[in-house]
Amino acid sequence: MDIEQKQAEHIDHFVNQASTLKACALWPLIIEATSHPSLFAFSEILSVPTVSELQGTENSLYLDVLRLFAHGTWTDYKNNAGCLPQLVPDQVLKLKQLTVLTLAEVNKVLPYDQLMQELDVSNVRELEDFLINECMYAGIVRGKLDQQRRCFEVQFAAGRDLRPGQLGNMLQTLSNWLATSDNLLVSIQEKIKWADSMSEVDRKHRKDVEDRVEEVKKSLSLKKLQTVSRQTMTSEGTRRSTLNLVE
Repeated sequence: MDIEQKQAEHIDHFVNQASTLKACALWPLIIEATSHPSLFAFSEILSVPTVSELQGTENSLYLDVLRLFAHGTWTDYKNNAGCLPQLVPDQVLKLKQLTVLTLAEVNKVLPYDQLMQELDVSNVRELEDFLINECMYAGIVRGKLDQQRRCFEVQFAAGRDLRPGQLGNMLQTLSNWLATSDNLLVSIQEKIKWADSMSEVDRKHRKDVEDRVEEVKKSLSLKKLQTVSRQTMTSEGTRRSTLNLVE
């Protein structure tokens, strides 16, 4: 079973659970969801009406926790730890995994120094164990550990929930890409037409050259025939003069 199918099943489970609970009873479910070892997407849970009702209540900090896991990183948590509940170990692990996914969105070559700083890891061995055991084996990333260059080369990374405003940026990026593709297609078509026209010019040029060569050949052949004819006529005249003298 691939990670997308697993995600869909876990999301459906927690969405259904959240839909049956009152807002005041949601905080244990949020802790369970953000601790789940195979769940890495939370926007559908955030969109459940009863979850939105946590805003402005005494349990609103759990709504902030859910938003943190949907869009934030381990650094975001450290910067706002005073306003959030203390995370359990499984939540810490999950947030660090999500942090790797966020970093992989921006760069496909992640320096070890950056990763150790972002994940609060003290040495390379610990970092590589985390990337192998908690990220690659979990199926959320694939890549190559380069000890010589001290970096992680990302070949694949699972996507995270879209941040507010990110969809508009993505649509704009896709629109720009489409416009660039259209311009490139026009340019390619123009180059094809130019190549075709040059090919036609080249074909005509070759035909002209071949025709001229044929004309030269014919001219040379004609001149050769004329020369031979004159030589023949001269020889015949000489022979007749000789015969007359003999007679």
